Amino acid sequence: MKKLLMICALFFGVITFANAQGGGQMRSPEERAKRTLDQLTEKLKLTDDQKTKVLAILTDQNVQMNKAREEASGDADARRTSFAKIQADSQVKISALLTDDQKKAYTTWQEERKAAMQNRAGRMGQGGGNQ
Repeated sequence: MKKLLMICALFFGVITFANAQGGGQMRSPEERAKRTLDQLTEKLKLTDDQKTKVLAILTDQNVQMNKAREEASGDADARRTSFAKIQADSQVKISALLTDDQKKAYTTWQEERKAAMQNRAGRMGQGGGNQ
């Protein structure tokens, strides 16, 4: 009986931990936009007006990406091309709202994100996964 209770407790702990980590669930476009906005606000010191406008751009970007993901189901090249265009359009719109100093910080932030993504992709390609 004790073993069964221990197994149940362990199982419950694993499930709880997985849910705390996001559970691998896809966030809504609004949630993803808010998360990115929070990062940009911290890095770029956005004004309230900029936050409102950037949030609208990011939300629209995420909605478009969801649509592109559905339309290109299974076709990775088409999805990648659509994503690149959507992101480029959003970056131009966001840059237009920024001061010169913010634009420099935005470029740095984009490069950091790109490097982090390449690092994750490299680890996954080596069989490292999420270890």
